[in-house]
Amino acid sequence: MAPTDARNVLGGPLEPCGTEPMTGFYRDGCCSTGPEDLGSHTICAVVSAEFLAHQRAIGNDLSTPMPEYRFPGLRPGDRWCVTARNWLRAHEDGAAAPVVLASTHEAVLALVPLAVLEHYAVDVPGDLSALDDLS
Repeated sequence: MAPTDARNVLGGPLEPCGTEPMTGFYRDGCCSTGPEDLGSHTICAVVSAEFLAHQRAIGNDLSTPMPEYRFPGLRPGDRWCVTARNWLRAHEDGAAAPVVLASTHEAVLALVPLAVLEHYAVDVPGDLSALDDLS
């Protein structure tokens, strides 16, 4: 079960990432993490065709449905909690997907700097002072 006091990379409460399809390691719509989540499914990404192709190329097929894991297969534009390591690899290879900061778990900051995530942000808050406080 997902922790209820989870925080996002901006320091606020972790907001839902997506429910159509239902995402999250715990399939609760949020990028919550816990000891069972060995892959750290903490980045809320808006997947693109380029990102999906990259993931398939590195052995992480996110397009093919796998009903046994309650995985519908993704299409460009879907919001999905992706693993920090695979997203970072896509970033390093020039194929990163946009990121929803308010729905990205703060645990990802152990691997991906906030400045990198901000570069791909698709949900820039109205009050940017919160971003300065975390730099």
